[in-house]
Amino acid sequence: MRPLRIALTKGRLEEKTIEMLSSLGYDCTSLEQKGRRLIFPIDGGKIEAVLAKAADVVTYVENGVCDLGVVGKDTIMEMGGTFYEVADLGFGRCRFALAAPKGTDFYAGYHTRRIASKYVNVTRSWFGKKNMDVDVVKIEGSVELAPVLGLADAIVDIVETGTTLKENGLEIVEEVCPVSARLIVNIASMKLRKAEIDGLIRQIEEKTAR
Repeated sequence: MRPLRIALTKGRLEEKTIEMLSSLGYDCTSLEQKGRRLIFPIDGGKIEAVLAKAADVVTYVENGVCDLGVVGKDTIMEMGGTFYEVADLGFGRCRFALAAPKGTDFYAGYHTRRIASKYVNVTRSWFGKKNMDVDVVKIEGSVELAPVLGLADAIVDIVETGTTLKENGLEIVEEVCPVSARLIVNIASMKLRKAEIDGLIRQIEEKTAR
């Protein structure tokens, strides 16, 4: 049987996940000296770590090529998928927020508002719960540009400190929901490798509960 395989989201979540696994006693030396490789043995090969973009972490776990994954709740909300979300890891904390040009009354009037976002499904779902009809424009890059250029009335985006919003003349109108890193598990793996996965989940839960 191959090692238990966990997909890690590249970047800050990757670094925080390595810190977490190291604190649980796993030898993550290979990940700390990774070079250009994308698959790494952890703890002498008992576990394999795969580095991937957030959306691909979900895809790999959903399709069973990875047993577990660490990914932001933002990606889970946007993509959906068939897997178990088993733990809030407590790091990578930020929030989805609706932001508009400073001094404007976003909710004034009855016209259909145009919202720019990388997260079109999250945006449509949230405004749908408010029974508001909006026109959503997908932006891949710096979404803050859209209101500045007159493309949109407001944006829905991930916000940490709010500094980028302020620097571009925007302010938070309303918070949508909190976001943090989550541990997800493939449905078949949860049955076939239950003891191994339950053991890791238990370790993580004990650590995050402290």
